Amino acid sequence: MTYTPHGNHLIAGERIPADEQFTSAPASGPVYQFSAGSPELVAQACTAAQAAFAGFAATSREQRAVLLDAIADEMEARGDAITQIGGAETGLPPARLEGERGRTTGQLRLFAAQIRNGQYLDRRHDEALPDRQPLPRPDLRMMQRPVGPVAVFGASNFPLAFSVAGGDTAAALAAGCPVVVKGHSAHPGTGEIVGEAIVAAIEKLGMDPGLFSLVQGGSRAVGEALVTHPNIKAVGFTGSFGGGRALFNLCAARPEPIPFFGELGSVNPMFVLPRAAAIRAADIGAGWAGSLTMGAGQFCTKPGIAVVIDGPDADTFIAAAEKALKAVEAQTMLTDGMAASYRSGARRASEAKGVVSQLSGTCEGRSAAPFLFQVSGEDWLAEEELAKEVFGPLGLVIRVKDAAQMEELASAFEGQLTATLQMEDGDMELARVLLPVLEGMAGRILVHGFPTGVEVCDAMVHGGPYPASTNFGATSVGTLSIRRFLRPVCYQNFPEALLPADLRG
Repeated sequence: MTYTPHGNHLIAGERIPADEQFTSAPASGPVYQFSAGSPELVAQACTAAQAAFAGFAATSREQRAVLLDAIADEMEARGDAITQIGGAETGLPPARLEGERGRTTGQLRLFAAQIRNGQYLDRRHDEALPDRQPLPRPDLRMMQRPVGPVAVFGASNFPLAFSVAGGDTAAALAAGCPVVVKGHSAHPGTGEIVGEAIVAAIEKLGMDPGLFSLVQGGSRAVGEALVTHPNIKAVGFTGSFGGGRALFNLCAARPEPIPFFGELGSVNPMFVLPRAAAIRAADIGAGWAGSLTMGAGQFCTKPGIAVVIDGPDADTFIAAAEKALKAVEAQTMLTDGMAASYRSGARRASEAKGVVSQLSGTCEGRSAAPFLFQVSGEDWLAEEELAKEVFGPLGLVIRVKDAAQMEELASAFEGQLTATLQMEDGDMELARVLLPVLEGMAGRILVHGFPTGVEVCDAMVHGGPYPASTNFGATSVGTLSIRRFLRPVCYQNFPEALLPADLRG
């Protein structure tokens, strides 16, 4: 099935053209023209979202669950077309896009189940104590309520799961919040067809079309207008550190500051403990190489840095990683900009003091092959640039002197999405020393395995201390992510008939 984009914005159910346009830059296939966003279009979308908010917040949990299921159904009905346009725009293979689509529809259905069971409301009731001395206690009830319209920024590296109908949108709609999406210009056709699925679901259910709008492309002023619009009450963002921090600052500087839930990237260090290195160095090295190159290294959970104690086991680990990386063919990166950033990051790493190039990859156009570097613990600690994320299939091995330097290194990392321990029973003492450091560093800590692959479930945390994310108490994956778009409201001495339906009885 072939999809030909119409190129318009989707504002409260209407296809809205714009005089200013931009051209898509697909990895293959035809180029299309798309209407570019503007502050005026943002204002139109935010006005519609605010007008829809009160009615949507008053809907039942079942009504919102039905909406989420309907969006998933509409996406599945467009499955082949989504794969076709998504593959052309991003260069991702069909299997990856089909898997990501399944994850996207799966998390929509997961949120539908989550709100149906009602546990997310965190309902509490302290009954009145009229005879308590010295003062009586009033009747107090509390539950979570939606914050208001939410702005969502589509991600470049996940055209489905973190974009138009991705986790942020699913969580916001589940909470009862209308959504205004700023589509990513790297895959506007994919964003458009998914946006059409959302609009179709809303229309079929006869709900307010202001619940959803998609503003495509546009200059930086479009994003700035979105996060500063007074109707927007929270922002979900997945992207670069620089862009995210700029939007975060705008949210904080508003007359009414609002929360900015930004996921800004991570190097996700992996610590290979001595006994594990002695037993499994080659297997760990090969597995690490596979994780590094999955999706051309364009996952935010890519374990970009491996820390191992210097010696023969480190040699074995590096040799196995190098062998596995050499067997990986060049892969197409998602955008020309990402490819340019990858080239720049590889160059910076190669020029840093003390860095040894183990495998010199290439990056011609959007086609990227792996790089592998190694460096001593001392030189890594002295070179701040080496702690920064490089998006793409690049790995850095840090050879530390001993367990004490491994602990010192762990303490030097900034906030991360993940940290991994490769360990055996004989490593338990060192693991106990490292664990408090890793708990303070990362939102998810793994033993064995590799962090590429984020399960969408109740217990998942995809977030971490700054700069991995801008809010260490939140996650952008899993059912807990709905709490970002809710706030607690206490109802004191309310008559039963006036209480929200979910607090009665």
